[in-house]
Amino acid sequence: KNYALNVSKKGYLFYSDNFSLKDVKATYDHPFLKDIPLQSIDTGASIVLNNIFFETNKYDLKPESQVELNKLVMFMKNNPTIKIQISGHTDNQGTPQSNIILSENRAKSVYNYLITHAVSIDRLTYKGYGQTMPVATNDTPEGRARNRRTEMKITEK
Repeated sequence: KNYALNVSKKGYLFYSDNFSLKDVKATYDHPFLKDIPLQSIDTGASIVLNNIFFETNKYDLKPESQVELNKLVMFMKNNPTIKIQISGHTDNQGTPQSNIILSENRAKSVYNYLITHAVSIDRLTYKGYGQTMPVATNDTPEGRARNRRTEMKITEK
């Protein structure tokens, strides 16, 4: 099956992931283990919001994004002094200009969700980077999937 995972600890950025165990042969003697890296809340620290989903070439948030978005809302409410930037990123499919627009609109969708859930506009910024900041190769489907992401970065503590 496919799984979503969220981990939280006071004083740290939360961690989210989604993964499949369809091809994993976990047993009682050999369980599936996953190390969870947590980062302390510091200016410049960032995380990928792995459970934010959009349709291809669209910027409307899919309903299954709501759990992650609500986690981000709670994080902001539990840490009332921090300010963040939401950034959108794409793979290299499409034109650079259309990818900037798409990534900007995706980041703005998350920004708008936070505002509608009582996070002050003074604590938020957003930016679309398009395909300019890849974290993986764009030569494979897996690499392109990693490059299509939404991130949250602490801009002020």
